[in-house]
Amino acid sequence: MDRIEIVEGDITRLAVDAIVNAANSRLAGGGGVDGAIQSAAGPELLEECQTLDGCPTGSAKITAGYRLPAKYVIHAVGPVWQGGDHDEAELLASAYRTSLELAAALSLKTIAFPAISCGVYRYPLDQATRIAVTTIARFLEENESPQQVFIVCFNTETTLAFSQALSALSLESNPY
Repeated sequence: MDRIEIVEGDITRLAVDAIVNAANSRLAGGGGVDGAIQSAAGPELLEECQTLDGCPTGSAKITAGYRLPAKYVIHAVGPVWQGGDHDEAELLASAYRTSLELAAALSLKTIAFPAISCGVYRYPLDQATRIAVTTIARFLEENESPQQVFIVCFNTETTLAFSQALSALSLESNPY
């Protein structure tokens, strides 16, 4: 778990190899994290996104970072919460996993994630954080890249939820 770090702050200011954008399936920009990333990166990011022909829920696509300190932006499309009976957990895990696979394919050392689907997509925070840390931890157990994963939280509530999920996962894997 030492390769996962939870931080509270602005994901657009992190000097990492890639930041993950909680994108919509049209890759058309939006509010929340997506809007902040689009604004900080400049109009070239949206222009490149428009050439990618969208992205299915549970998947991710990569672009340049443009004016961001990050070299790349990985656009991950998480599910909209519909009560939990529409494969939301699998789709959310897949969005994280696909993002990590893209980072590993480029041998990126550092990547930063937001809380995918926890904003306007209304995914319950306690469930989303467990899925995120479990998916990330499993991927890191089997892969050397990325070397460090940051989970960037926009408020104290989200930071605490991710910290609790990571602590619970650490206890599960090491009961002593």
